Amino acid sequence: MPSTHDWINNPLDVVEGMFAASQSNPKSGWEAKVAEFFKDRLKEKDAHTWVPSLNDIPLHYLKPNSLVKFRCLIQDMFDPEFFMGAYETVDPSTNAKVLRCGRYKDVTECGVDFNSRNTVTAERQTFYCVPIPGENPWVKESYACSSQARVVPSTSYAPTRQKRSYEEDDMDDMDTQPQKQREPHSAPQGHTEQHGNGDCKRQETEAPSSQTASASHLDLNFPLPGEKGPSCLVKVYEDWDSFKLNDTLEVFGILSVSPALSALADEKDASSSILDPTESMETAEEQRVHSPPASLVPRLHMLYARPLPHNNPLLPSATLEENGAFLSSTLSEMASVRAELLTYLTHVLLGDALAAEYLILHLISNVYARRDVLPLGKFAMNLSGCPAAASYTQRFYQIIQQLVPSSFYLGMSLQNMNQMRLVPKKDYVANRLVSGALQLARNTSLFLDETHLEQGQLDTTGVRNVTALGNLISWQKVDYDFNYHQMEFPCNINVLIASEGRSLLPSDCQIHLQSQVSPPNMEEYLSSIQLHPQTSSQLNKFRIYLSVARQLNYSISDEMTKSVEDDFVDMRKDDPQSVSAEDLHRMLVVARLLSLSLGQTSLTRDSWLRAKHIDMLRRSRMEQHQCVNGNEP
Repeated sequence: MPSTHDWINNPLDVVEGMFAASQSNPKSGWEAKVAEFFKDRLKEKDAHTWVPSLNDIPLHYLKPNSLVKFRCLIQDMFDPEFFMGAYETVDPSTNAKVLRCGRYKDVTECGVDFNSRNTVTAERQTFYCVPIPGENPWVKESYACSSQARVVPSTSYAPTRQKRSYEEDDMDDMDTQPQKQREPHSAPQGHTEQHGNGDCKRQETEAPSSQTASASHLDLNFPLPGEKGPSCLVKVYEDWDSFKLNDTLEVFGILSVSPALSALADEKDASSSILDPTESMETAEEQRVHSPPASLVPRLHMLYARPLPHNNPLLPSATLEENGAFLSSTLSEMASVRAELLTYLTHVLLGDALAAEYLILHLISNVYARRDVLPLGKFAMNLSGCPAAASYTQRFYQIIQQLVPSSFYLGMSLQNMNQMRLVPKKDYVANRLVSGALQLARNTSLFLDETHLEQGQLDTTGVRNVTALGNLISWQKVDYDFNYHQMEFPCNINVLIASEGRSLLPSDCQIHLQSQVSPPNMEEYLSSIQLHPQTSSQLNKFRIYLSVARQLNYSISDEMTKSVEDDFVDMRKDDPQSVSAEDLHRMLVVARLLSLSLGQTSLTRDSWLRAKHIDMLRRSRMEQHQCVNGNEP
């Protein structure tokens, strides 16, 4: 049985051993046994922490053909490609033939006998994967610090045509973004990452300094501006139909960075012993996109992929139901943590406890099901009445950024709306899906800052972008642009709209901020209450609380259903116009989220009465604000 060191550092030895053993029994199903072997090893206690991660270790520190992992989103799915699953090589001196395995490799051995009857042509799928868009710095740091992988700079991987590091390439991409969009980051500069020596000591991340012009123009197709990290071509051998576009995965696979892969795009050698996937591509642009330099876009041959129900490193990687001890201890503390979080957010929202209560409900909302086209569980919130001070909404976002695993700040200026690409679009020349800012992972928090709105004219792109945001909020879907038609892709994104007046976008709930304090210096006030890294234990409690509450199951008993129906009838008796079916739906959503925020997985009478009460307070406040401000709702 291979040791941990062997199957991580030399996984191909395991593969080739099983392939060789299968020759005496061709129907042994050795491919499934390979996948099962690595799956079982990775499920052993803490085994996955010993596997180096492409997310936090520079590519030039990783050993080629070793086992690595990658936390990612499937950004695009390319056409299937053919490869040599098995082939024979001929020793030119002895004419001896050897049957070899071509699975989990990009490059074959020398001396391939192309006329051999033992050659097996197989098919595999290729996914273009990127790091999870908008993943916040605290998440990256925490994952890196939990890693036990030990790596040293690779001596076997020294390409003669050295390329730029992906960090530098991304900076160029960010600088050329037309909208000049910048996300306000709250993480201190120079944050540390661990690469396996027990402390969070950041290793040098610069790739070799010699750079080529061609690499500087490579578009890594990240959905969000300013993103860093590698993109990856993931080769999938089994069950690729079980994966969908925009799925978030942790992929464990064999790293392939052979310089020959880069040469494919530049040179065509008729005697090459590589089954070239670019031969079926029609345009040079398609070849460039689908066969980028391996030093910038490595290949990862999937052995096992784990769907990510969340990307919070503070929670167990498996589902909550499989971690009963963790769940029970967390549930017992949820009411007290909720009270602490409510106090903290009340300070952030200038003393407005009701707005803070609704903000908690928003942060734990989640689309848990769909009924026909209606997404159930969504709770997009419009916080109107935000101070005009330029720093308030950005500081507010930075605080949310410290609480949730993934988020994106979008300042809705006229320039951004008219110039940003929000909706992904199919490029038929390059045969790829060009990403847009709304190609986000599930449970991403999208912060729309309408305080940046100014007078001016939306052009065609601007109107299309505003429409896309409206559809996202109302239906939790994004219509990707395939030129001649649109294709719906469902999503699950928490949208928070900060505005001065009522938002021009729809929302499930609007609450007007009612400041109880008027600090003379907003920047100093928010800096004084913002939780800093030294209070990470408090922050971690909030982070765990929000992620757990979002994942809890929920039910309503028949008895409570009857009670809610009776209440609705009673509320409409005196004034049928006072409460609509839409109001009832919103109160049921609020009641569900209120219950989950307290760690309760079923609706109680007290939670229902509390939900009715806070909804009444919110509506009363909105009516008062409407009276004071005339026609504004």
